[in-house]
Amino acid sequence: MAIIDSQVHAYEANTPQRPWHSVPNWPEHVTGDEMVAAMDKVGVDGAILVSAFSMYQYDASYAVDVQRAYPGRFALVKPVNPDDPAVGEVIADWKHTPGTVGIRIMMTQEAQREPNDPGLDRILRAAVRHDFPVNMLCWGNVDAGRALIDRHPDTRFILDHLALVQPRTPPAPPQPWADLPKVLDLAKRPNAVIKVSGACTLSQQREC
Repeated sequence: MAIIDSQVHAYEANTPQRPWHSVPNWPEHVTGDEMVAAMDKVGVDGAILVSAFSMYQYDASYAVDVQRAYPGRFALVKPVNPDDPAVGEVIADWKHTPGTVGIRIMMTQEAQREPNDPGLDRILRAAVRHDFPVNMLCWGNVDAGRALIDRHPDTRFILDHLALVQPRTPPAPPQPWADLPKVLDLAKRPNAVIKVSGACTLSQQREC
């Protein structure tokens, strides 16, 4: 049975040639070569490579380069920009990029998007047209994520990171599972599935 990681991020070091948009508290680099070596070490056959929004925003060029180098190991997901009036064309072009399996939107509170945002409407209609599932990060904002799912019943949604806030560094939040009832309620929606990733960051116990 093949083992597939549901979400990984690969990125180069922060350089003038490919500068980061922001500098999260992550390792200085996790290149494609390093990611494949890490996958080989633990027996992971393949992974969904999500272009790192923190570093590259809507530019997925590095993820594309990694997939070209390792076409049998990675499938690609790209964040798309609701403020781009041509986002439908961007999605159409992405559909023809080798290795693509989806697109991604941000519905966190920091994104400041309402469920009736016209840019999101453009994206979700294009996703249906081009048969793409939409990865959605709505941690800390599950109510808005639910409203968006209900607004677009024909769109397939994949909820990133359990739809629960996951810290970049320990400790876990005092009540890491507070939104779990809201997340479980989403199981009633036939157009939504959940991605179990990053759950280890919610543990309040140190590893043995």
